[in-house]
Amino acid sequence: MGRKSRYSPEVRERSVRMVLDHQSDYESEWDAIRSISGKIGCSPETLRKWVRRTQTDEGKRPGLSTDEREHVKDLEREVKELRRANEILRKASAYFAQAELDRRPK
Repeated sequence: MGRKSRYSPEVRERSVRMVLDHQSDYESEWDAIRSISGKIGCSPETLRKWVRRTQTDEGKRPGLSTDEREHVKDLEREVKELRRANEILRKASAYFAQAELDRRPK
């Protein structure tokens, strides 16, 4: 479903690890992100998102983890499908109820 990334999972993990490990060498986390993103060839915003996602997945930052986010998407998809099925059943029920009323008694 998701789009394919230009960067392999190994590159992502290594880049995030570099930011987290060398953050103290810079004045701020953003400075570390800008410096390291230039070295690996991605935008600073892309690397910042990777870092945030990793921090959330590890419980160091509030928010839904990747697994929880996928589970919510699956549940939303299922709810949408069930609502569609209920709508079809409701219309079919109304159609057959009307057909029963329109039927002539014997």
